[in-house]
Parts: sequence; C-alpha cells; structure tokens
Amino acid sequence: MNKLFVIVMAATVAGGCAGRDAHPVLLSQPQDTVVGCAQINAEMAANNAKIEDLSSEKGAKVAQNVIAGVAGLFIWPLWFAMDFKDAAGAETVALQGRNGYLASMAVDKCKQVSS
Repeated sequence: MNKLFVIVMAATVAGGCAGRDAHPVLLSQPQDTVVGCAQINAEMAANNAKIEDLSSEKGAKVAQNVIAGVAGLFIWPLWFAMDFKDAAGAETVALQGRNGYLASMAVDKCKQVSS
C-alpha cells in the first residue's frame, strides 16, 4: 500500500511538470513607435520561423499525449504525464496576432519610406 502511495505521489509531482507554461508575446510593444520597415519585416520573418517551431512542438505534444493516454489504460499514473497546457498553441496564436499588428504597422511605415 505504501509503494502505491509513493508511485501515485511521484506521478502527481511529475504530472505537474508534464507541460511548460506559455510565454506569449505582447501584441504591441514599447519599441513599436520607433521601428522601421526593415525591422518590422525582420520581426515578422522571425515570428514565422518561431511559429513553424511551435507547430513541431505541438505535434510532438499530441503524440506524447496519445502515448500516455493509451499506456495509461495499463499503467494509470501515466495519465498524470499528459500535457493539457497547450503552451505552443497559445504562443502561436499570440505570434499570429503580433504578425497581424506588424502588418498593419508596415502598411503605414513602409509606405512612408517609399514615398
């Protein structure tokens, strides 16, 4: 009985570490008032690369959850290792929003440069 308690407690503690917390970017940032067209385009490119990385991470988390869910049918403490935080999804949505905001800034700032 004590072994079972230790296993359950270890699984619970490990389950708390199953996923990372999201760190989404802010839609508007303080430096936005002084950036130029080149910086906007560079940040959008960097955001797109990060979105691709997050897509891979999200796919890996889905696979991990499927494996833990199926294995949990036989070893139920594995269900505590499932990640329901969806940090990659939240960060992707924030980056897409930021890119939309940057695109609207680019309309104004890049037009001024070419005029």
